[in-house]
Amino acid sequence: MIIRISIALLLALAPVTAFANKCPTIMAAIDAALPNASLSEADMAKVKQLRQQGEQLHQSGDHAGSEAALGEAKKMLGI
Repeated sequence: MIIRISIALLLALAPVTAFANKCPTIMAAIDAALPNASLSEADMAKVKQLRQQGEQLHQSGDHAGSEAALGEAKKMLGI
């Protein structure tokens, strides 16, 4: 019985850790694309703001919000 509960708990928590690890990968892709981006100053400022917001949301545990903000930054960068 304890083994079944342990397996169920593990399977329930697995998706959370999978999403938590995706945010840093997206942030790294944004960081890599920023130096070569040809955006207006306003768009560059917006991308940097979204990237910072994504990192803050990730650190606070809101991975869905983080991915949304980082996804918007990726769109603006064209990656």
